[in-house]
Amino acid sequence: MDTISEAAAAIAQRPVRTLLTALGTILGVAAFVTTTGLADTARAQVSARFDALKATEVRIQDAAPDGTNPFPSDVDARLEALNGINHAGLTYPVDDTIALQPRNTATRPTGNYQPIPITAATPGAMSAALPELSAGRLYDQFHQQRAERVAVLGRVAADQLGVTRVDNQPAVFIGDTAYTVIGIIDDVSRNPDLLLSITIPTSTEHRDIGTASPAYEVLIDTQPGAAPLAGRQAPLALRPQQPERLQALVPPDPQTLRNNVESDVTGLYYALATLALLIGTIAIANATLLNTIERRPEIGLRRALGATRAHIVRQITLEAAAIGTIAGIAGTAIAVYAIAAISHQRQWTATINPTITLIAPLIGLATGAIAGIAPALKAAQTPPAVTLRT
Repeated sequence: MDTISEAAAAIAQRPVRTLLTALGTILGVAAFVTTTGLADTARAQVSARFDALKATEVRIQDAAPDGTNPFPSDVDARLEALNGINHAGLTYPVDDTIALQPRNTATRPTGNYQPIPITAATPGAMSAALPELSAGRLYDQFHQQRAERVAVLGRVAADQLGVTRVDNQPAVFIGDTAYTVIGIIDDVSRNPDLLLSITIPTSTEHRDIGTASPAYEVLIDTQPGAAPLAGRQAPLALRPQQPERLQALVPPDPQTLRNNVESDVTGLYYALATLALLIGTIAIANATLLNTIERRPEIGLRRALGATRAHIVRQITLEAAAIGTIAGIAGTAIAVYAIAAISHQRQWTATINPTITLIAPLIGLATGAIAGIAPALKAAQTPPAVTLRT
């Protein structure tokens, strides 16, 4: 108890010196808790970003093309009935684009001109591309079932044809057949070929054009995390008697990449935290050593009055440990505020491990105790006569 009271008195009698001694540990513990908390926050942010960007696109192709259509006529309905699938449908390019060059007049142009691609797609395939329209609308199952002569233009195709609006019911000609333009696509999240093309319903293409052996493909838009399941179920739903005829192309889950990024971020922050704590330890050791040198007459007097070396070591080490504990508590409070402020500025959700905030004062205690050992041993080994003469 005497040692504790003497240590408390020494700390209270020199508040400025105590603050300067504790400053290194305050900064070290604050940096340790801050970097640890930011590591957890950044790791959670990385996980959230990867989850948001997780693959939601699946494509189904003919694994053994033989010139026939391996897909049923109700592709959209079959696939959209499955869990996790938002939109799905059949799409393929119309091959003979030169002879069927789309134009905005009934008269066929002469000379050389840039061909415009033609794409056939069901309404589900159009929706699965996640298009953004600048004018009009997409065609739907009504147009598909009735094989209506309607078309949706991509932005580039619309510029080539000089079509900028659809409220005046413009028409484009494919061959000698007129198709009413009902929408213009400004951008798509997937299947960017739609921006270059004029797209018509597959039923209309079968009746009016009838492309020989087209490259059929099914495009599926899924909910986050449902792509692997959709890739397994879609071939069975589309061709239950021969699912191996269809090949599902499912982007890999970025779990490995996410784990690597999280590990790198966490490792970097922990390295910075350890460095900050080491700097704090060195700072408090240096301050304690200088403090001990200044107190050599006091220490010599105590030794002359009967204090043992062990007593001196305990007192100085206890003083350093107490200062470290106080600094740990103060540093933790500063760190929590810093984490909250940085997270708010970057619009992150602050994530702080409560264990770190509980053990931070203990880290300060250990740091102070370790830093005080060397000065304490040095003071205890100095003969009383030498200290009293200084």
